[in-house]
Amino acid sequence: MRRILFLSGRPGVGKTTVVKQIAAALGARAGGFYTQEIFGPGGRKGFQLITLDGRQAALAHVEIRARSKVGRYGVDVAAFERVGVAALRQAIERAAIIVVDEIGKMELFSSQFKSALLKALDSGKPLIATVMSAPDPWVDALKRMPGVQTLEVTKQNRGAMAARALKWVESESESGS
Repeated sequence: MRRILFLSGRPGVGKTTVVKQIAAALGARAGGFYTQEIFGPGGRKGFQLITLDGRQAALAHVEIRARSKVGRYGVDVAAFERVGVAALRQAIERAAIIVVDEIGKMELFSSQFKSALLKALDSGKPLIATVMSAPDPWVDALKRMPGVQTLEVTKQNRGAMAARALKWVESESESGS
């Protein structure tokens, strides 16, 4: 049975901050990755991927020249697959809880990610993921899958969202054991 919690919300609302809090609280029980912004002179320069076991890769950057682009950022799909998709596959095999930040435009350039994500969704393990709120046929289909619960992260509720998600994890872990 699927046990999936999606955290959705507008860009910049704090979804990644919530996921980092959840991952820190779960510790070694969780596997997967999160992303964070890269800043430099003049503002945001890109996004870095960080696995829960500490590996890192540039996911997207203004200086990456690539076919895959989101806005002004070139997306390094190969680096994402080497680090992020590998972390997702490892979480499916070894972790009690899978964490993915995020299911968004940059990540969806990777067919390997889509395949690994579908395996994670069907693994029976609790999965917490941030997910883009903008319409996307593939992501919208994921949101409609049985066993998926979606919570909207807002500036008003983000402070309590990690505790709410951790409560969900504990209830899912109890019902799955």
